[in-house]
This record gives sequence, C-alpha cells and structure tokens, in this order.
Amino acid sequence: MKRLAALFALLALATAAVAADKPVSRAKATKATRAVADVDKDGDPNLMSTAALVLDAKTGETLFAKNADTVHPIASITKLMTAMVILDSKLPLDEPVQITTDDLDLLKGTRSRLPVGAHFRRDDLIRIALVASDNRAAAALGRAYPGGTGAFVDAMNAKAKLLGLDSTRFVDASGLAPGNVSSPAELARLVAEASKYDVIREYSTTPAIDVTLPTTGRKLAYVNTNALVRAGDWEIGVSKTGYISESGKCLVMQAMIANTPVVIVLLDSWGRLTRIGDANRIKRWLEKNPARLAGALRAG
Repeated sequence: MKRLAALFALLALATAAVAADKPVSRAKATKATRAVADVDKDGDPNLMSTAALVLDAKTGETLFAKNADTVHPIASITKLMTAMVILDSKLPLDEPVQITTDDLDLLKGTRSRLPVGAHFRRDDLIRIALVASDNRAAAALGRAYPGGTGAFVDAMNAKAKLLGLDSTRFVDASGLAPGNVSSPAELARLVAEASKYDVIREYSTTPAIDVTLPTTGRKLAYVNTNALVRAGDWEIGVSKTGYISESGKCLVMQAMIANTPVVIVLLDSWGRLTRIGDANRIKRWLEKNPARLAGALRAG
C-alpha cells in the first residue's frame, strides 16, 4: 500500500508539473513571437502569410511584396467581383430574389441562416455577402442574373479580362470552389476597382447589420468578418476576407495609413488570427517608416 501511495504521489507531481509547464511554454512562445513579429532582419514586415502585397493606392508604387505574382485560390474575396458584376448589370436593387435549393452549398457544406423559399431584396443580398460573407447570398445573386449562374460566371471572367487580370479566374459567385484564383498583384487591382463603387465601400466596411426575415419578421444579426472593421481603430475603405481549406485565411483591404491610401493583400495566412496580425504589422511598419510612403509619392 505504501508503494502504491508513493506511486500515486509521483504521478500527481508529474501531472502538476506538466500542467504548470503548459501556460509557461505558451507564454514564452507568445513573447518570442511578439519579439520577431514586426520586422525581419532587412527591416521589412515579418509576415506569416504565404503571399502578400502592399501598394500605395495613389501612385501604384509597391511598398512591400512577397510572392506577389503567385496564383492562389482566393475564397470569398471572390465576392468583391460578384458585387461589381451585379452593380454593373444595373439590375434593380430593390427587386426580391428568392433563395432556392440551388443556392445550397453542396461543395463545402457551409451553412446559412437565409431560409430556402424566402425572398430578399437584391441589395440586402449584396450587403449580407459583403458584411457576413454569406455564401448562399452570393450564390443567389449569381443564379438570379440574366442567363443564370453560367452567364454570371462568364460576366465575372469578362470583367477580369477587361481589368487586365490575366491570371484571375472565377468558377462560382461565392468563392467556395478552389478554382477561383488570382495573385496578390492582380487582387490589388481588383480592390482598387472595387473602391470605385459606393455600395461596396459602404457595405464591406459596415461593422454589423440586422436583417429582417420577410416571412417571420425575425431579425438576424450579422457582424463583419473582418475584425479590423469591427475594432474601429483602422480607417478602412474596402474590406473582404476569405477562407477555404485550399486558400488558407485571406484578407484584402484599402485603408488609410499615415494619411496615405494603401492597398493590402494577404493570402494563405496560417492560424485564425494571422491575417489580422499581419495587417497590424504592416500598419505599424508604415507608421514607423513614413519615408517609404514619401518615397512612393516622389516616385509617382
């Protein structure tokens, strides 16, 4: 019995030691990550995203680039093009669009609170797609386009060609399919074009919305998928997030930093908050190095 009691005591001590080590290890890892987070040995932002681009939106000057011409799946960043094509079509924004079973996500199995059979104004579907990145809303917008989803995808690709986005391809309206691809360099041009649309600027930077279900009158609350929009300490003109397993976490923004409009593209970020951390690292980097922005202005 004494030996058994001694064994239990040793096990208890070992368990306590492991439990005590875990938070210490996490704390050390977090501190180490913060210590190297902002810049690398060359003084450039130390980004965790696989591909990134930072442009001066006024001059088009590249402020920072990392694999900027590499083509990646872009997930729900696709919805910026979806919104542009719908707005270009001049379809009535107050026209009701019915949600049907054709709008269900059978590819990734994502869910939506928009019930099948309900009608929503086209304007509301654009808003929900841009604020909450709702895939069913985007699918319904494409399906209700004249000629259906196929014609809508053709219009998306025609718009990409018109903008000179030679490596950009679209296969659906939501971005769920990994066949929706682009590069940071081309997405920067896409964001610049999207910033010309008042509706996209307003909706993509709205922190939260309430949507009333037309059948029951029940309100659905949605929040913006970009935490930086909700935080309020950024001046953001256009925003869109994206994620599917093939793309990783993605983020595109047009924002004012150090009184200069900047386009930020982050693709294939690992971890839940890495794209947000990368964006903040870029912001701090530019604020601490205003000469880079001044140099871009002189070059322009």
